[in-house]
Amino acid sequence: MSLADDITRIAHQEQLLRFPAFDPEIAWTLGLTLRELAIARKQSIVIDIRRFGQPHQQLFYNALPGTTPDNARWVQRKVNVVARFHRSSYAVGLYLQHNNSSLTEKYALPEAEYATHGGAFPIHVENAGIIGAVTVSGLPQREDHNLVVEALCLILTHDHATLRLPTLQ
Repeated sequence: MSLADDITRIAHQEQLLRFPAFDPEIAWTLGLTLRELAIARKQSIVIDIRRFGQPHQQLFYNALPGTTPDNARWVQRKVNVVARFHRSSYAVGLYLQHNNSSLTEKYALPEAEYATHGGAFPIHVENAGIIGAVTVSGLPQREDHNLVVEALCLILTHDHATLRLPTLQ
């Protein structure tokens, strides 16, 4: 699969994976879904779900065994990308890679504060727009992205097999 194919598929994911409403109870269910998937697969990840605002409101956070404080820092940097661009962190990273550019070159943004690696996905509410982000950190970036998409598919009852990014060979 090419970069362009991945970018197109992620745009489709972002278009489809939208909530009719979103509240702390839904955030909790989404967070627990991610946690259960990771535990069943023996994955060490940090899970973060937050609503944007000043300051951001953290609705769910869990650091599974094997993670480090560095994972929390990665979460913050990925969330900053979603908050700034209203796109998944992986979509922004693939777009920049496809255009042989970087955040610093194209947008004058410091990489110390922004990470265009997979794992942060916008929480889009119908008739409200992007209100927050769901983020994981700890796996290779494509797997971080796919894990979030899988949990969103479970919560929103979409077929993950048709939406997920294929595994790279």
